[in-house]
Amino acid sequence: MNAIGLVAIGRNEGERLRLCLASAAGRVDWLVYVDSGSTDGSVALARSLGAEVVELDLSIPFTAARARNAGFRRLHELAQGLAYVQFVDGDCELIEGWLARAAAFLEDHGDVAVACGRRRERFPERSIYNLLCDREWDTPVGEASACGGDALMRTDAFEAAGGYRESLIAGEEPELCLRLRAQGWRIWRLEAEMTLHDAAMARFGQWWRRSLRAGHAFAEGAWLHGRSPERHWVRESLSAWLWGAIIPLVTLGAVSLFGSKGLLLAGIYPWQILRLALRGGYSWRVNVWRALFLVLGKFSEVAGQLWFLQNRIRGRKARLIEYK
Repeated sequence: MNAIGLVAIGRNEGERLRLCLASAAGRVDWLVYVDSGSTDGSVALARSLGAEVVELDLSIPFTAARARNAGFRRLHELAQGLAYVQFVDGDCELIEGWLARAAAFLEDHGDVAVACGRRRERFPERSIYNLLCDREWDTPVGEASACGGDALMRTDAFEAAGGYRESLIAGEEPELCLRLRAQGWRIWRLEAEMTLHDAAMARFGQWWRRSLRAGHAFAEGAWLHGRSPERHWVRESLSAWLWGAIIPLVTLGAVSLFGSKGLLLAGIYPWQILRLALRGGYSWRVNVWRALFLVLGKFSEVAGQLWFLQNRIRGRKARLIEYK
């Protein structure tokens, strides 16, 4: 099998980072950890586990895309000609057997640039927000339009595409996959366990900020590639505007004209929650929670899009949106 390198990124991940790097030890040929200003001893921990460490210059705004690119450049310096690179977030643990299976798939499918699998939450029972994350990772197997932060990639395809777009504070993986597909590559999601992830979300505010970040990603993705044939994230952006802004504004207008009867328009929201719940593929409890937060998320997504537009108008760079 061709050699594999791994790039992990993180900040103050503590025990999660130890599990991440330990899960890769002995299974990859080169291990690089990129740290973004940890104060919990992550750098020393990574070195003790045999990782090559890259410490980012904090005078330059941090993005996960920038960290992954920095890790890849260091990996390239250590081992030129490396065939594959596994990207993984520092709060994830690789599942045994994933790397061998993904690499074998890429070797057998020369037109596939990226292989990813099932990411699961480590503690879905601890909060509804963790559970929602776990269901979010449950995407269809087969050819896909994008991957997440954990994926095995061909190094030559990654280099030819120019790596991640470092200015993006979110949504950098789908944006990279869009460029890879434009070059003729395919993205594939295997029916295989890939990583355990620890979202560590216990509060509504954490979920809100994560959804805010998604809205920002939708807006920026549509800004960059919305005029392309596949209309990248235009539908998601318009959906957020419809449910998170247009319907509320129309309802307020109806109330001003017709009084309390105008509130009847707000009845579309429980109808939408019911419709989404009936379409869910899980238990009724999970389907209802998922539907409720899908609708609530439209409001935070609109806020994220407004933040993106405000920054564009003022010519400011967006700051990272962190939820933990």
